[in-house]
Amino acid sequence: MNEQTEFAILRRRAALSIQEAAQLLHVCDRTVKRYETPGEKGFEPSAGNMDLIRRMAEANRSKVPAIEKSFRFIDLFAGIGGMRKPFEEIGGQCIFTAEWDRFARETYTANFHDDPFTHEFAHDIRPYAEDPDRVPEHDVLVAGFPCQPFSIAGVSKKNALGRPHGFLCDTQGTLFYDLAKIIAHRRPQAFLLENVKNLERHDGGKTFATILHALREELEYDVHFKVISSAPWVPQKRERIFIVGFREPQPFSFDQIEMPEGRAPVLGDILEKKVSDKYTLTDHLWKYLKGYKAKHALAGNGFGYSVFDVGDVTRTLSARYYKDGSECLVAQAGKAPRRLTPRECARLMGFDGPQESKFKITVSDTQAYRQFGNAVAVPVVRAVAKAMAPYVSASGENAQAPGQRNRELMYG
Repeated sequence: MNEQTEFAILRRRAALSIQEAAQLLHVCDRTVKRYETPGEKGFEPSAGNMDLIRRMAEANRSKVPAIEKSFRFIDLFAGIGGMRKPFEEIGGQCIFTAEWDRFARETYTANFHDDPFTHEFAHDIRPYAEDPDRVPEHDVLVAGFPCQPFSIAGVSKKNALGRPHGFLCDTQGTLFYDLAKIIAHRRPQAFLLENVKNLERHDGGKTFATILHALREELEYDVHFKVISSAPWVPQKRERIFIVGFREPQPFSFDQIEMPEGRAPVLGDILEKKVSDKYTLTDHLWKYLKGYKAKHALAGNGFGYSVFDVGDVTRTLSARYYKDGSECLVAQAGKAPRRLTPRECARLMGFDGPQESKFKITVSDTQAYRQFGNAVAVPVVRAVAKAMAPYVSASGENAQAPGQRNRELMYG
């Protein structure tokens, strides 16, 4: 997928041709083309020209008929869109996406075809956090946010020095801090955040305590959280923590999640009928993995490969799967086990149904393994989204709630 500069996105939103943009900004056509060439040093538009083209884009956006949806949401740290689809299914319109990785953006845009007039795709979220007016007003925020180490300093010492404490100081410089600035400014009705299970225990629980303090005490949201395994929905034991927040207290509970009925899914449900031999481990790699596991078994460790049969539930698929596939190998009669194919990974993560092949995979196997290993289990998000649905609606406007002025002073 070709990279696009912010100027290029805004020009298209303003419905201006290259020639019209050049006339508006009093520059030549060639200069406008250079504005739209990523990495073209020395040819960035001036702040004044960027402001003008941004105003033109906003003016034109107001002329575009709104899509009739029950609420608007934004998709941050979006990966390949695992959180987006379930929120569209409950009536949401995604109006803004942010994702850093260019290969993930390629997969995302292959599967979600957005109108540039009603949807912006940002790469780096940090400039938007610094100027959160650039993030459109929304009713719901969803984010599979990265977990970076927080520096937790003593509150009493900061009080003595007259310095602010809490989230602003403890997590400044992290991507979660940028996320909090957007929540503080836009005050969405609700949010859904997802992270690894170990977030609760990171740094002896201090990291998670800081996050909860920020969301509950400083941002003043009604917050609920739970670690959920994907095993009832897909044949993979993938445990993740989900954090739900509401601007106003709601009778939401994770107990309201509808659990699947009937037989639990097993690996055989998602396997392809015909698989290329390239996914079978080489004799050399298989010998190495067996030796590695045996060595650690003698030392009393549980490290090493795992082989699963058709009636099993796999371990957690990770982003390192492309290296040797050792965490989730498929047994094969009479020969070495094999890796899952990317299509099987799509099914294992719930982007496709058990025997579907609808989700578009346009990248290499290596990138696909990384993307699915970093993704959310879609059916779990779907279940959480359905439980949130009764408490989310189109708000019309985001009025300032009590304490809003203090939050703006704190977060900028």
